[in-house]
Amino acid sequence: MPVFAPLFSASRRRLLATAATLALCASAQAQETTIKFQLDWRYEGPSALFLVPVSKGLFKAEKLNVTVDAGNGSGNAVNRVASGAYDMGFADMAALMEFQANNPTAPNKPVAVMMVYNNTPAAVLTLKKSGIKTPTDLTGKKLGAPVFDAGRRGFPIFAKANGVGQVEWVSMDPALRETMLAKGDVDAITGFSFTSLLSLEARGVKPADVTVMSYPQYGVKLYGNAIITSEDFLKKNPEAVKAFLRAFSKGTKAVMADPKGAIAVVKERDGIINAELEERRLKMALEASVATPDAKAEGFGEVNKPRLALMASQVADAFTTKGRINPDAVWNGSFLPSAAERNIFGK
Repeated sequence: MPVFAPLFSASRRRLLATAATLALCASAQAQETTIKFQLDWRYEGPSALFLVPVSKGLFKAEKLNVTVDAGNGSGNAVNRVASGAYDMGFADMAALMEFQANNPTAPNKPVAVMMVYNNTPAAVLTLKKSGIKTPTDLTGKKLGAPVFDAGRRGFPIFAKANGVGQVEWVSMDPALRETMLAKGDVDAITGFSFTSLLSLEARGVKPADVTVMSYPQYGVKLYGNAIITSEDFLKKNPEAVKAFLRAFSKGTKAVMADPKGAIAVVKERDGIINAELEERRLKMALEASVATPDAKAEGFGEVNKPRLALMASQVADAFTTKGRINPDAVWNGSFLPSAAERNIFGK
């Protein structure tokens, strides 16, 4: 017996050490919060804002296990977060407002916690050969867009601000929108400027031959896409939401510093994308909607309360919602990182 005692003791110590290591690993994993995140659209240039912090381990550093899935429209992103299928998402503020107003008794209404597109990317695009030069020239014309398109839904606001009369709408699948404009089947389209302009170019239309009337440039100062989460997730995981927004802010800085590298991350997720085109799309999105004068004045991630209240009123009218929209019900900025942590502009 004495001969085997040391061997048994050493073996037992190794087993205990292994068990302790496994317990520590299990404990660390248990402390991680899993977050399922829903994008508003497919993997394109702007999705780098969410894929880069995953790739760089910024979420992991905050003890978050984040998965980012492609989407098919802001309305669907809002619905999926509301249903609990996703914990957080990226959606157009107008779509969020519409859901809130039309579903006042919903048990798990999503709320915006960080503004990303301080200015809506929505725009009207037309070919210069059409002779349409100003918004008023759209009166009586045939406009095309999917029924859920943010620009189409918000067009009554654009029309009112610019004295546009009645127009005729043609509905189509998103994949056909730019094709129909290029072929002359419609006189103009609505869409996100950085998406539709490059999609037209891919169909042989030179950017110089396109007139782009972006909503912000024509007096429509709507907010665009924001990070949203559900009431339930926010209540149960407040620290995880704060951690997500901190990591996202760091990721946004990294994307702005190296757009080419950011697109390489998107390419890893979807190998069929055109990296050069998506880098251009990303830069256009950053310029048009993220690094805007309004964002710099208000602070990245923040909103201006009077401006948000005006948008709520405009959306209620344009979308003919069941009830009025309470801006305080759709926005909660108390989980934002400090202003210094959100300073992505380097000034």
